[in-house]
This record gives sequence, structure tokens and C-alpha cells, in this order.
Amino acid sequence: MSVAIVHDHLVQRGGAERLVLSIGDAFPDAPIHTSFFAPDRTYDAFASRDIRPLPINRVPLLRSHHRAVVPLLAPAFSRLHLDADLVVCSSSGWSHGVSAAHAKLVYFHAPARWLHSSDAFFGTAGATTRIAGAALRPFLLRWDRNAARSIDRYVANSTETRDRLRGAYGIEADVVMPPVMIDSAAHRRPIPGMEPGYVLCVARLLAYKNLDAVVSAFARRSDDRLVLVGSGPENDRLHAMAPANVTFVSVADETEIRWLYANARVIVSAALEDFGLTLLEAATFGRPVAALRWGGHLDSVIEGTTGVFFDRPEAALVSEALDTIAALHWDANAIVAHAQRFSVGSFVRRLREIGAELVPRETLGPEPVARDLTRLAPATAGRRGSS
Repeated sequence: MSVAIVHDHLVQRGGAERLVLSIGDAFPDAPIHTSFFAPDRTYDAFASRDIRPLPINRVPLLRSHHRAVVPLLAPAFSRLHLDADLVVCSSSGWSHGVSAAHAKLVYFHAPARWLHSSDAFFGTAGATTRIAGAALRPFLLRWDRNAARSIDRYVANSTETRDRLRGAYGIEADVVMPPVMIDSAAHRRPIPGMEPGYVLCVARLLAYKNLDAVVSAFARRSDDRLVLVGSGPENDRLHAMAPANVTFVSVADETEIRWLYANARVIVSAALEDFGLTLLEAATFGRPVAALRWGGHLDSVIEGTTGVFFDRPEAALVSEALDTIAALHWDANAIVAHAQRFSVGSFVRRLREIGAELVPRETLGPEPVARDLTRLAPATAGRRGSS
């Protein structure tokens, strides 16, 4: 093999999985190695790739409960040895532990949250989960740091992730921000019974997304509406606390999510995001955003041009930010122009440039071809289960 790609797992539809498709665009002939592969729960575009899951993928129960078997992934990836000229890992936890015979380049979405941001990651999880996580953390931290020392080149998806990698590993990483992979002009299918003009939030229902602050904000906004798209472990808790003007959409295909973006008034995110791709997807449709002033949002939002910030994930501040957006005039063309800076072509070219600094360019394989963006759902939508 000239180039091999490695990703943590392919069992859901999200920003990391879309990013792997863009890495695949940079290296069209590269096989993709991963722990678990569930074709029916991730993007259809992977069907045209050479996907090589690890042996643990043969156990359906493990594949369906990938979060519950986190400790198994460290030794599983450590046993994978790849004799490629260049191994490109897409990691938010495990894939960077693969053994590479030659050069290893790692694109970090974040240092593993359950190790380096455990409070935010576990959130409202029960005592048993927290105790198990605390017991395993010393072993997994040692594994993680040893894996990081085996990397030849580090790439981060945002300045936030770059800074966190510096703190976690004491290294310096290049910043190559993810591309926006959505075609705003493609076909849209309306959601039955839903009227335009709502506030939209697109996010997995996870603790670090701070969706309780967003949902609670609408208890004081009786004349406004929130549409929350996503599924995940926080589903029951959020439904229980939501006022009547909050609508949950657990499943939306790519045509429906394009309609949701196009017909929203504003997009909101209170998440502790490593980058914030959904806010750029919204910008593709010319929609302003209200975002937590934290992390990757600082890279994906231009205050006063594409949106406004609020300083803490609190209901009152979320509501205040939405009022600020309503009081201002927004230039949709300027918002779209900002999103267009994050193109797939620019991402692919930069990744190949970095690869060519590690190995001879002729070993990188054929030049990339353009991807049909109309076949991809946005970052956190699609037919998938809880993640």
C-alpha cells in the first residue's frame, strides 16, 4: 500500500465521518481501516471505498454498543500494523495508536474526551459509568500518550484542538480546518407540518452539547420555536424538560436537513465544540448563528458578520443572543461567502501537501476527483441510531 487511512469507527453519521470521506478524496486508492463498520448507520458514500474493519467488528453486540467497549479499542488498534508508505489517521480517541511501518500523519478532531475532558464527556452519566471511567483512566492515559509519541506529523481541525493537543501531549500541530460538504442548491424535501421561521439546533444529544441550556431558553420564549435535530443518550432527559414550543426531529435525511437549514431563521449552538461544522453548514444557506463563545466556534463564526456569541451555556444568555440576532440586519451573501472559504478542494490540496512533506509525492496515489455533495447528509443528520 502507498497510503492507508485509519478511523476510530464508522457506525454513525457525523462530522468526523464526513471528514474521513474528504481524507479519502485526498487519497482515492487508500483502504480505510476502522474498528467497527455499520454500513446502514453511516454514509452511503463509504460503499464505494475499501473498508477494512478490525476483527472485533465480527461481534454484532460490540458493533451495536461501541461506547460500552471503549477499553477494548486501545489494544485492538495497537495490534493493527500497516506497511504503507503513509498512514493517515482520523482520530478523536484510538486510531492514532495503530502501528505504522513508515510515516504516520494524524488528523485530530480532539484529544480523547473521555480522557482529557472527562467531566464534560460523562455529563449526567450514572455513578457506575463514572467509576468505571475513573478506574480505567490511568491505563488509557498511558496508552494514549505512548501512541501520541509514535506520530510523525500532527494536524488539528481547529485552533482550539491545536491548543488542547499542546496541553495533552506537548506537541505543535498544523491547523487544517474541515471542509463544508453540503450543496445548498440541491433538492429539499419539507418536513410535514413544520412552518418556516424557527430556531434550529443540529446536534447529537450528548452532555457536552449543553442542549439543556438551549431547550430551557425556550421556556421563556413562548412566541418562538426550536427545532432540535439529533439523537443520543440525552434524549429522554431533554424530552422530559422541553416546553411545548420545542420540536424534536431524531431522524432526517439529506433532503430534509437541507430544507431545515434553508427555512430556519437562525441556528443555535451551546456545545463545547472542537470546530463547529454545523454552523458553517448553516452559513452555506445564509443563516446567522448564535454560538457559545468557546473552542471551535471561534474559528467558524465571525462575530457581527455571521453571528453572535454568548459567554456561558445558560438559558438566559441563549435567549438574549437570539434577541440580539433578531434586532440586527444580516447580509446573507457575506455569510455564504464565509462558508465558501472552507472548500473540499482546499482541504484536499493542503492534506496532500502535508503528506508530500513526509513521503515522496508519487507515493500518494492518483490526484483526487470531485465528490458529489448532494449524496451526503450534513454533519449530524441522517438515518442513524443514538451515538
